[in-house]
Amino acid sequence: MKKYDYLIVGAGLFGCVFAYEAGKKGKKCLVIDKRNHIAGNIYTENKEDINVHKYGAHIFHTSNKEIWNYVNTFADFNNYINSPIARYKNEVYNLPFNMNTFSKMWNIFTPQEAKDMIEKQKKEYATTTPKNLEEQALSLVGKDIYEKLVKGYTEKQWGRRATELPSFIIRRLPVRFTYDNNYFNDRFQGIPIGGYTQICKKMLEKATVKLNTNYLEHKEELNEIADKIIYTGMIDEFFNCKFGKLEYRSLKFETETLNVENYQGNAVVNYTEYEIPYTRIIEHKHFEFGHQPKTIITKEYPKTWQDGDEPYYSVNDEKNNKLYDEYKKLADKEKNVIFGGRLGMYKYFDMDDTIQAALDFCKQEL
Repeated sequence: MKKYDYLIVGAGLFGCVFAYEAGKKGKKCLVIDKRNHIAGNIYTENKEDINVHKYGAHIFHTSNKEIWNYVNTFADFNNYINSPIARYKNEVYNLPFNMNTFSKMWNIFTPQEAKDMIEKQKKEYATTTPKNLEEQALSLVGKDIYEKLVKGYTEKQWGRRATELPSFIIRRLPVRFTYDNNYFNDRFQGIPIGGYTQICKKMLEKATVKLNTNYLEHKEELNEIADKIIYTGMIDEFFNCKFGKLEYRSLKFETETLNVENYQGNAVVNYTEYEIPYTRIIEHKHFEFGHQPKTIITKEYPKTWQDGDEPYYSVNDEKNNKLYDEYKKLADKEKNVIFGGRLGMYKYFDMDDTIQAALDFCKQEL
């Protein structure tokens, strides 16, 4: 006899939402994860009374009121507004590119002056058929913004020089002609007071949870105890990479506790010059307006994904999308396995997208 209605592989946001909704319908769920904690990449752990975003900065933002109301049933959110800054050598600029950025860069004050300067620089590099990312970016924003705020950061993110990257990676570079440092355009935005882990913990209250459990290593016995499987792991690994491995970008984090109250004055500072190997420093206490006597910072280094690394970003170029389509055909033939989440669907999701995708699936399945 099957012991559970659903085996959910992965205790990240997608799996947790499904477990919660299934639990409300009286379904029995076993949730497993190969890590030693729940909450996937939104996991936060409390150190020095600071909620540390262990897998990089996570700022919840959405324009969907239903999703905002839904997530607020699991935690109270503060009024944090994401306003990162960029450091290029000894210069500091506001992000996203806005009038504060342009005023600092060119000592100008009006939107028209900024537009004129960008247009002038764009004309110098105008091309209808950009051959690479560098040509594309120069034709979108001109030399100054590109060289100081785009070039080095992008090259570090992708691990290749901009002249070697395809132009389609940057289809547009949004510029704002207002003095507005709010990174997101979404209506709702904030950080859960007390961190993200509590959200997943509440979602899993009716489920059985088993950590440090690798599904692929115990596939046969685990398949026997549930009617259906919700799989949020890597889709190619589920099929033993029979068509080849999908590509990802990964990250390395270096976290340290500092005996100072305030290290950089902002939650996120991007380092846009190529010579500095990390892309940004996160100072976690600023997500919740903390005044603790110490601070904790994390340096974030992009890297090429290798076996054993955590896959963070799918490389959705033509080659990989074609390969994913092959795996998707196999996945569609699986009678009792449903593939979800960013790894199961080989697609980057923001947190609100993940919740929406999970809820849509719940409507269909439950």
